[in-house]
Amino acid sequence: MTAVLPRIDDATLEVVRTGRRRRGRRRAVAVAVMVALIVVLFGAMLMLGNTIYPVSDVIAVLTGQQVPGASFTVGTLRLPRALTAVLVGIAFGVAGSTFQTMLRNPLASPDVIGITSGASAAAILSLVVLHWSTTATMGLSLVAGIATALVIYLAARGGESTGGRLILIGIGVGAMLDAVVAFLLLRAAVWDVAVAMRWMTGSLNGSRMEAIPPLAIAVIVIVPVVLLLGRNLRMLELGDASATALGVRVDLTRVLLVVAAVALACFATATTGPIAFVAFLAGPIAARIVGPGSPAIVPAALTGAILVLGADLLGQFAFDTKFPVGVITGILGAPYLIYLLIRTSRRGGSS
Repeated sequence: MTAVLPRIDDATLEVVRTGRRRRGRRRAVAVAVMVALIVVLFGAMLMLGNTIYPVSDVIAVLTGQQVPGASFTVGTLRLPRALTAVLVGIAFGVAGSTFQTMLRNPLASPDVIGITSGASAAAILSLVVLHWSTTATMGLSLVAGIATALVIYLAARGGESTGGRLILIGIGVGAMLDAVVAFLLLRAAVWDVAVAMRWMTGSLNGSRMEAIPPLAIAVIVIVPVVLLLGRNLRMLELGDASATALGVRVDLTRVLLVVAAVALACFATATTGPIAFVAFLAGPIAARIVGPGSPAIVPAALTGAILVLGADLLGQFAFDTKFPVGVITGILGAPYLIYLLIRTSRRGGSS
């Protein structure tokens, strides 16, 4: 006998269409507001400092005109910092949201599960032991971050509850790598420790235009790949069995998403150091803004950029002492991490 599927009446279809339109409008408005906020924060980073430049001078510098004083301050010092903040925020935001969605766990972000710890340990080794150049340090950080992710993934692969094991193994690997960093800092010379600690906190200080192209290329190439896999990523939220039944090649999709997210996180970490909790916070904040049922990758990318830009402005101008951006994001993210750990413990964990 052939099963007869129940017919969906017109009223139900209209309710579904109305809900989709409402979610679409909410997402479009949210994205537009976030883009506008990024433009405002970006402009504030270019205008504000020891010398405050008007919008006309900033626009003149950006269009290639020579403005005494502003051409150097805005074009050479502030513009690379602002561009780096946007690109790093996008990279961390997309990486964090991808991991959290794929593993169905808000704790599954690269900075929590140890991936950025691998990149950080390699960078500290390069800076205080090998004394390599900035470019070589970035390359070593990228390779180490990818290798760390591969070790964690292979150790957690197989059986049920892969996501939960991956998070626990990642936290353990991250703790070991943090111990390696502490050992290297204890053995390093005083002047090397100062350089390493500035990098370890996650900082935009010393941002240079020369370091932007690799990060920009990574964002321009990898983010569209994640967006193309977005439908499959949302299917993975239903579980491996359901995703397979819907035609998703689960293992291939997961590998591609892991490689893309890890590469974004490692490029960002290699550029600025591990800016704490941006990857961790961007996804949940974006999901709350756009609402349930809406793709969160683009909102998460924009939220990450807003977090880095806003935190850097706070660190530079909100206190008597200037703080690196990673200190501010750490202050913002730590309470949310504690809240999630308490909630997860009370619910008996998650897969």
